[in-house]
Amino acid sequence: MNKDDSSSKQRLRLWIQLLRTTRSTESELREFLRLEHDTTLPRFDVMAALYRAPNGLTMTELSRYLLVSNGNVTTVVDRLVQDGMAIREQQANDRRSLRVSLTEQGQQQFTVMAKAHEAKVNALFADFNSEEIEQLLNLLKAHAHKESPHDEPGLA
Repeated sequence: MNKDDSSSKQRLRLWIQLLRTTRSTESELREFLRLEHDTTLPRFDVMAALYRAPNGLTMTELSRYLLVSNGNVTTVVDRLVQDGMAIREQQANDRRSLRVSLTEQGQQQFTVMAKAHEAKVNALFADFNSEEIEQLLNLLKAHAHKESPHDEPGLA
């Protein structure tokens, strides 16, 4: 096996480990949100996006931000509206476009969930010290293929 083959195998092992870590972390967070907050990860993600956009987002903006289809977002937003957590408003300049934003109740509920979510993530990664986290972040940032709509100041 030459050096290129060895590096290739290492990269495959890296990919598999990143995938395992992502999947197990996501699974833990899904279960945590379901059991502790009676919610889903997609609902949490939609609320997080709306929370960061106090003036609301159009359905298209929301689906692009979350990298999911309009149909997926519509289902979650319908339920948030039904539960009094979000409102839809027609835009004055475009009657075909709806802007979605969290209600005060939605903002309050998200604030509680976000604090608990942060604590859970903190616990899941408690084995890493600050220096190790910075090293991992720097390595992953250096490898980034392209900017993601999730890359926001203060989040990454």
